[in-house]
Amino acid sequence: MTPEQMEQRIVRYGDLQPCKTAFIDAHTPGSDRKENFTIIGGGVSESPDQHVHLRETPGFNIGAAGQPPNCRNSLHSHHSAEVFFVLKGRWRFFWGRWGTAGEFIAEEGDIFNIPTGIFRAFENVGTDYGMIMAILGGDDAGGGVVWAPQVITDAKDYGLVLGENGRLYDSKKGQSLPEGMQPMPLLDDDQLQSFPEPTTAEVIPNCVARYWDLMALSDRQPAKVIGAEGILRDRPGFDVEFLSRNSIPDTPYALDRHEVLMPMRGHWRLTWAGGTTTLNPGDTAAIPPGLEHALAPSMTGEASLYRVMNTQDPAGATGRLL
Repeated sequence: MTPEQMEQRIVRYGDLQPCKTAFIDAHTPGSDRKENFTIIGGGVSESPDQHVHLRETPGFNIGAAGQPPNCRNSLHSHHSAEVFFVLKGRWRFFWGRWGTAGEFIAEEGDIFNIPTGIFRAFENVGTDYGMIMAILGGDDAGGGVVWAPQVITDAKDYGLVLGENGRLYDSKKGQSLPEGMQPMPLLDDDQLQSFPEPTTAEVIPNCVARYWDLMALSDRQPAKVIGAEGILRDRPGFDVEFLSRNSIPDTPYALDRHEVLMPMRGHWRLTWAGGTTTLNPGDTAAIPPGLEHALAPSMTGEASLYRVMNTQDPAGATGRLL
């Protein structure tokens, strides 16, 4: 593989292209300044304006959300796995029908394996622009987003309507629902009863791993974060590992499955038979199966990285029990 071919498989943080109208709450005050990024796969964006960096999926999707302080993503649910780690900033995650069932504050490097099938939301509670990286289960990311009814109702007052086809129509751009198209129906009371309301005490031990704990656990080998043998035992169609400076030797290795490298801290040197490059925080590199390569920090100081690999488990499924 030539350096040019490898570079085509790397999405650099500085090259990320945001969509500011990705979801139905894009004009709603408090949520109207957020940016959505689809890095690998089409993600769950509802906008035809969403830029997709790498369309080929390895059994999961990679995305990101960028938000200024006090900006939130509204309450929604997914049919499949959703995992976040905090790249920049300080974030509050909260969940439940009205967002009052539970919450916790995530610091930089923390990872959250959100329980499938609950309403969840998040907001930047830091002082600067923040970024969270997302892993979504399945090649089609579970088929989209399910919004809490009040989110859809509020959006109508600001010109956005979600069609039953899962696409947004913006009256501010002169758009309206196509003839014969109905708006996305609101969930009724019976449907809403099926969404769990776990408490903070139930969620955190099973679904959250803290950055500095992972740094300690990864001192001599990769820390298994999400997977059948992970700290957070789950089988969502992908495994997540955490690497720090002494986790792996800098000798070449190859895997028989897809590997996505996502640096958190420091600069990492990626070497293969065709060349070498440096991965920086916020970059995303898709390594194909069978490619022999080596990975090592390229400078002194703190270094950490999340590694995601596809599994044979049903895509997007979850074995987690609260």
